[in-house]
Amino acid sequence: MAELPSSNESSPQVGLGSRKVLITGVSKGLGRALALELASRGHTIIGCSRDQTKLDSLQAQLSNLSSTKHLLCNLDVRSNTEVEEFARATVENELVPNIIVNNAGLINRNGKMWELDAHEFDNVIDTNVKGIANVMRHFIPLMISSNKGIIINMSSMAGRDSHELIAPYCASKWGVEGLSKAIAKEVPEGMGIVSLDPGLIYTDMLLSCLPDFAPNYQSPQHWASKAATMILNLTALHNGASLTVEDPGTLPNP
Repeated sequence: MAELPSSNESSPQVGLGSRKVLITGVSKGLGRALALELASRGHTIIGCSRDQTKLDSLQAQLSNLSSTKHLLCNLDVRSNTEVEEFARATVENELVPNIIVNNAGLINRNGKMWELDAHEFDNVIDTNVKGIANVMRHFIPLMISSNKGIIINMSSMAGRDSHELIAPYCASKWGVEGLSKAIAKEVPEGMGIVSLDPGLIYTDMLLSCLPDFAPNYQSPQHWASKAATMILNLTALHNGASLTVEDPGTLPNP
């Protein structure tokens, strides 16, 4: 397995040129912080979200950072048709991504599995697993044409261990791990697909499952400064790897 990329700012990503980075779930949390961090380094952002108001405010922030042409679209990754149209838009705008970060995700409210209704379970699976599948279905063929590209599928420590009261979320992230490893065997040389545990970050999602402890963890902005360098340094040598961002944090003692 390839060595884990360093988050040191002097790493080899400097001088590799501007990348086109697609980020799903770009309007808030980790997605927004990562988009702003990457844009500040001169990279082009292609993003999607279901929240037009937040997309508009993000577009304004990106415009203030650089004159680069960024593309933000309002869509739901659960919809195969909407993702297909999104892929077409990137081609029309000459913005086929070099890097994809499948970040869009949901967590269920804390509760035992049999206490959660079927719709809540389905919503988590449809977003966290099928949403990633939709993106890969339509964008991998575009990346294959250039025989290069990196896809980062956001996983979680919940995708490598089990945690009570968030069974749907755990199931979805274990699914992300398996999906990533299987498709990594299918893509051609020159491409890489990895799963990435971002660690524990103070976001709405962490507040949902750890309301008393979430404020003690790192901010999305602090996380993004490390994650951006790591992501930019990924290569095809990392294909199939399960990675974790540096200094992920630890769960509170029960």
